[in-house]
Amino acid sequence: MNIYYFANSVYQFPYALPIYNRIGGTFVVRTKKKFYHFKRYLHGMARFGEKTFLKTPKVIIVPRNELYKLKGIILFLANSINPEHEYKNAITIFHEHGTSDKQYGGGKSIAGKKLMKYDYIFLSGPKNKERLKDSDLDIPEKKLIKIGGLRFDDYVMGNINRETEMERLGIKDRTRKNILYAPTWRFGNGTLRKYAFPFIKEITKKYNFIIRPHYHDRRYGSLVYYLSKLKGIRHLYFSRPANLIKHDTYFAFAVSDLMLSDVSSVIYEYLITRKSIIIVQNDFKQRHTMPDNMNVLKHVDIYDGKENIVNLIDKNLEHYYEKQRIYEMLLNNCFYATRGDCVANAVSFINTLKGKLYEKISKDT
Repeated sequence: MNIYYFANSVYQFPYALPIYNRIGGTFVVRTKKKFYHFKRYLHGMARFGEKTFLKTPKVIIVPRNELYKLKGIILFLANSINPEHEYKNAITIFHEHGTSDKQYGGGKSIAGKKLMKYDYIFLSGPKNKERLKDSDLDIPEKKLIKIGGLRFDDYVMGNINRETEMERLGIKDRTRKNILYAPTWRFGNGTLRKYAFPFIKEITKKYNFIIRPHYHDRRYGSLVYYLSKLKGIRHLYFSRPANLIKHDTYFAFAVSDLMLSDVSSVIYEYLITRKSIIIVQNDFKQRHTMPDNMNVLKHVDIYDGKENIVNLIDKNLEHYYEKQRIYEMLLNNCFYATRGDCVANAVSFINTLKGKLYEKISKDT
């Protein structure tokens, strides 16, 4: 039984890697450029003796308009299925790369048509389901599979070592708290270009400051970092979003003591840490309407650009323990399997599909 993992960009593949590490499979990219990115950023990640250049998992190039030709199980990490195609030789599954408040596809109707097309949708939690409901999509319950956050397990099981990751980032002053800034990109009106330099100037006076831009802002983030270092700024660090091996998002989570973000999906995944969150306000409008118990913005401080950011960080760190109960509530309302077994849930379900795939292929031949 072939299993394929498809993503639009390489940064989405970490959501597939935990499954690949259990059962193998083939990764699918859509262009030669993406193939190069895969080889560059996932070298040495082969786990099943694949004889591949740079020891990556097996990867093939298939344009999006030809994905329907694949035979096997296709796990989409981006909502890229073509609703006009018939996937006669495949069972299709969608798992969103992150769980945010942004509307699917910016609220465009084509996004809904795509979501209706999949044979199954892997839900990271009740929040995923609520977002589908808010999109006015009537998807049968049998298609919605409760999995959990596929990237949670390593963090929950203690497989990420804080000291190791601080060493990797080169953090020198371990007496300071570590503040992570992980904004989204232009699709969500990300705040990096507005606040990166002011935050660096103010926050590094008291704290270690880690910038982790969205993958699509990686070049600008790198420029901000190096320009600031040239100006003599100390206690500033850069988590490289393209370096999937050494600078995984969850490595930055483990190192940090508090996170600043905006409408990025990381604000919900960060709940697994039960650490403090401050939302940097922006004017992005295409958001889902969520119940208060699934809406981080209803429970955390919002930075509007007017108050002193360091004072706001001070307050949140000081009252961290008082808010832990709130973060725990949000975590369990937004996600399934918050104590682990997310990957086992996914693998177990995939293993049940072999017979269904055979029946589907036999029916259409």
